[in-house]
Amino acid sequence: MVSDSIKKLNIIIVGAGPSGLVLSLLLAKYGINVHLVDKSDQLDESPRAAHYQPPAVRYLHLAGVKDEAREMGFLPTGMAWRKFDGTLISGLDLTLNSDDPNQMICLPLDQLGPLLYKHVLQEPLAKVSWSHEVIGTGQDQNEAWIDVKTPEGNNTLRADYIVGCDGATSAIRRCLFGPDFPGKTWEVQIVATNVYYDLHKFGYWDANTIIDKDHFNMCARITKDGLWRVSYGEKTGYTNEELIARQPMKYEALLPGHPKPGEYKLTNINPYKMHQRLADSMHSGRFLLAADAAHLCTPFGGLGLSGGIVDVGNLADCLLAIQLLPSVSQHSTSGPNANSASNIPPPTPNDILSAYSDIRRQKWLDVTNPISSDNLTRLIENDPEKALEQDEFLATCKRAESDRGLMKEMLQGAYALDYDFEGRWGRDAGLGEGWIDRAMGKERERRAREEGQGKAVQGRAAL
Repeated sequence: MVSDSIKKLNIIIVGAGPSGLVLSLLLAKYGINVHLVDKSDQLDESPRAAHYQPPAVRYLHLAGVKDEAREMGFLPTGMAWRKFDGTLISGLDLTLNSDDPNQMICLPLDQLGPLLYKHVLQEPLAKVSWSHEVIGTGQDQNEAWIDVKTPEGNNTLRADYIVGCDGATSAIRRCLFGPDFPGKTWEVQIVATNVYYDLHKFGYWDANTIIDKDHFNMCARITKDGLWRVSYGEKTGYTNEELIARQPMKYEALLPGHPKPGEYKLTNINPYKMHQRLADSMHSGRFLLAADAAHLCTPFGGLGLSGGIVDVGNLADCLLAIQLLPSVSQHSTSGPNANSASNIPPPTPNDILSAYSDIRRQKWLDVTNPISSDNLTRLIENDPEKALEQDEFLATCKRAESDRGLMKEMLQGAYALDYDFEGRWGRDAGLGEGWIDRAMGKERERRAREEGQGKAVQGRAAL
């Protein structure tokens, strides 16, 4: 049983990327005070990733932005694996997941970011500070703090907990664990481009990956107006300038229709290296890590972006559980919300955050790491003529083409990224069923009361 009197937590989130923005929205809607800070002076406007797997879409829904994201973007209909000449090897029919309210959404981050930010600014419990660069951290038994450099001078910001959502070069991670980020850099050069070139007219689906040792690539439509993301492999050893200069030759070689410059409109090009890395922990005292600050993977399959959003969705549930813990009047020994195992004490805040770290790291190890790795090596190491014999996943996709039940099961497999902390803390912390919905409902009621009181004050003042 949860009391109506709840002391709100104060949370600082470092990093105003997609995960930091989603976490800010979730916490504010849960009734938790949020201060989002970023070292930049504005949102990152680069297009970057674009695909959100169903478990990530679930948290976009809880954050209150799913419907707008769907309207701005679109729902991809298929994902194909092809030979270099475009011949279809196998594919996934994403329309079979149309009854899932969390069906995959495609919307580039340079469009999702402003949408999320607009909603954050509407949250009375959320505050955003730009040009705040973290230069130091500290914590004791009662609070955590960050030292920040701002245009107005250095400052110290304090909170109950601080979350690093500040990307692959995370200042929070480096302050906590030093410069080492365990893992590897792939010995593969990737060049990501955005281009207006109609691949549908060549029979391509919304998402296509080409299996070829020398010219492996991924072509996916990413906007309603026909912008495509084309990411392709290159030989190592070239400078970025040389890679950019080779782009016309690569397009002519690997894209259907063998287009020359002038037959397409290139809008972005970005050579980069891929990493497969996981921090030793996502929790240190009153500090947490999430998304790219905690782990990296190949971009093939969208598991990095989706996994980061699921991270913060899980973390929001855990922080809400901590806020509610002092208000739980009955725990393990009696009552309808009692812990099912008698004489087991309820979890402490440290227990809850350790569970977050352990489970999210295990999800990366068991789901994100092997699948994202296979999504890359499948394109490089397989013989496209024997891919159905060499690759169990592609063989399963082929069987699923004539087995709708199997196809649906494969599509629902994306939910393996998620974890049910609502059920766990409802049981183990004595919060009962539906505790997240109740918390969100009480926060809505509180805001309605405050708005009503404000209007009443304005009315009296007008008399």
